[in-house]
Amino acid sequence: MSSMKDPRIITCKAAVAWEAGQPLVMEEVEVDPPKPMEIRIKVVCTSICRSDITLWESKAHAHLFPRIFGHEASGIVESIGEGVTEFVEGDHVLTLFTGECMSCKHCISGKSNMCQTLGMERNGVMHSDKTTRFSIKGKPVYHHCAVSSFSEYTVVHSGCAVKICSTVPMEKICVLSCGAAAGLGAAWKVADVSKGSTVVIFGLGTVGLSVAQGAKLRGASRIIGLDTNPAKYEKGKAFGVTEFINPDECSEPIHQVLKNVTGGGADYCFECIGDTGMITAALQSCCDGWGLTVTLGVPKVKPEFSAHYALLLGGRTLKGSLYGGWKPKSEIPSLVDMYTRKEILIDELITHNLPIEEINKAFDLMREGKCLRCVLHMPK
Repeated sequence: MSSMKDPRIITCKAAVAWEAGQPLVMEEVEVDPPKPMEIRIKVVCTSICRSDITLWESKAHAHLFPRIFGHEASGIVESIGEGVTEFVEGDHVLTLFTGECMSCKHCISGKSNMCQTLGMERNGVMHSDKTTRFSIKGKPVYHHCAVSSFSEYTVVHSGCAVKICSTVPMEKICVLSCGAAAGLGAAWKVADVSKGSTVVIFGLGTVGLSVAQGAKLRGASRIIGLDTNPAKYEKGKAFGVTEFINPDECSEPIHQVLKNVTGGGADYCFECIGDTGMITAALQSCCDGWGLTVTLGVPKVKPEFSAHYALLLGGRTLKGSLYGGWKPKSEIPSLVDMYTRKEILIDELITHNLPIEEINKAFDLMREGKCLRCVLHMPK
């Protein structure tokens, strides 16, 4: 048997996490060619989502290292695998951390974006054959959400990418791969915020600010933002936040404060922190009868939450939201179009731009709450 290296394998730089919570290391990795129904992408820009850091810090997935994180990205199709017909080399694309096969029960239901074939991959491998496309000196390197965009090149299933116009700025639009779209969809598709309503948002990061923007565009009359960082209020105003509350400055439990200022509770509450304790507080902050709480955050520590049954018997509703409920391949292009028409704010979410080599600095900025989105640029 021949031991010759496949000439289609690419060697490139990637930020590799060798252990949970340890600094990422720029390494030379080998990226396999795309297999059937896959595409290989030259990543142009990738932004850091808080969930990248949450899973990087988690020791619960220690067996999935070494690993390449990252899932918010824009890039150019470098090569295509057998059977791919919707992309050609040179297409500009956004990566999708949850895909759309168009044929499973969920995809055809019209009720869900939880694709049974290309849903969020949690085991560090590709959807199709459960193996990796990255390696270092012959040893496999695990994926993240079957995207792994902290690499100059990556391979994704063709159902986990969407084509965008070549004139759309890649250094901006990558944020729609997750955070911005998740917040807008939570307000529009999951909660269906109504005109004149009162909205409370727990956490004014990228997702929370995008919820605020969505609520504003739906005509909500009051949008109350909660955050322990007072600097978030000024930023929030541009996205529609009308009032700001710092929970650290309150002498009463936050749900009681919100009950008082809203006259009995909000119409909608959004938990955007990833703190399961805040889910209970959000439910308690909703009004009886029709109050709706939507949870979007990825839990950083304890995944379980508890709430008294009377909260639900009183007519409140709790809903989860993945990627804002968007069917990714079908509906994300409409958000890109809205951005190009200047109907939604995206640029304002990007507070830092750094080369991929400074990824550890970018991680520190986000962990310390000093940035919203940091866009990492690949070498040209």
